[in-house]
Amino acid sequence: MGVKCRACVAIVLILFLLGSLWLYGSLEQEWNTCYRINTSNKKVLSLNISNSSDEGDAPMILCPGQRFQVADLLAHLQAAPVSGNDVLLKPYLASWDELIKFMEALGPMVGLISQEIESKTSIIRNLAQKATVSGDTFGYTTIRSMIEWELEIGLVDFQKYTESGCRTLLRLHRALLWLQSFLRELAKGSAEGERMRRPADLCRETYQRTLAQYHTWWVRKAAEMAFIAIPERPYFYQLVCVDTQAEAAVVLERMVREIGELYERTEVALGEHKMLNLP
Repeated sequence: MGVKCRACVAIVLILFLLGSLWLYGSLEQEWNTCYRINTSNKKVLSLNISNSSDEGDAPMILCPGQRFQVADLLAHLQAAPVSGNDVLLKPYLASWDELIKFMEALGPMVGLISQEIESKTSIIRNLAQKATVSGDTFGYTTIRSMIEWELEIGLVDFQKYTESGCRTLLRLHRALLWLQSFLRELAKGSAEGERMRRPADLCRETYQRTLAQYHTWWVRKAAEMAFIAIPERPYFYQLVCVDTQAEAAVVLERMVREIGELYERTEVALGEHKMLNLP
């Protein structure tokens, strides 16, 4: 089933689910119940993953009982950059594995979007595996080596669709900007006397500024409907093992900074090879 068909199905499912929850006035209650259950059993363990470039950062923490671990995400993000303004593919894709867990933790509606992203990481991994089987052990080591390898073997087409690692990377690259933008907005507090903005609104607005321009009307509407079901801020505090907005801001800003490092390196590599608009 293609993206457009899945988007249509998603709209129907989302409308049915949200309509049912709103009908019984239980949408907010569902998220609050989930938050109370998780936080009541939360035990925090210290896990220091700081490297030499982050000596000023406090040790991160591990949250038992949940799949997404911000400590694991940061470890992969920090392992990806290498010399030559390049990015190692394995930790880059491992970072996406953690971001997918983050999205899945936001509920089944957002999970529909994460499934599409996961399919993109699988494409690159499958291409790397095929290259290894055929005897190439270098082509899919880094982002730049992948670009050079796929250009050399003619896998990239600048005029029409091909299932290349470069085209797939570009789609992940665009999605990474959306997530970075969302996390940056989520880290912001509020002016004195003002109420903090809802994560659902922030997610929708950052999507409209970034990814939406590349999607069809059906996909945009499905995504925007999915964002309605995003939980409130206390649930995000639980995801990153903190209790307040101030504590969450520290963790989220660090995530934004590390994601930004990979985004900028990828942007430069794709831009140098005129690959920022691959069909």
